[in-house]
Amino acid sequence: MSAEETSHFVRLRVELVLEVQDEGEVTKAAQRRLARDTELPEAERVQTEGAVTDDTAEALAYLVDPFDLVSGVPGVELQQASWSSERIDYDPDSPEWDLYEDDGEGDEEEDGIG
Repeated sequence: MSAEETSHFVRLRVELVLEVQDEGEVTKAAQRRLARDTELPEAERVQTEGAVTDDTAEALAYLVDPFDLVSGVPGVELQQASWSSERIDYDPDSPEWDLYEDDGEGDEEEDGIG
């Protein structure tokens, strides 16, 4: 592809595995952020408050904002984002958790190595 035909859009895939050491602190942080959100409609606020209170994974999903990840990067503008969270069984020594399994192993340029 020539420079003129190359898309200006880039899909950045990020997968994180977090160890929650204090569920209460995560829940409180989500509740504090929710309390500061003045633009959230009341019906949505009630639903979100229930979700972040009942499920730590939901609280984390509420706290992690993709815009925060790229807002300081010069020359880019976030166009679309989606994210979710779920509780998982995690064994870092398992081959199931190979960090590079899905990203086109051997494609050094895509991995940022080339």
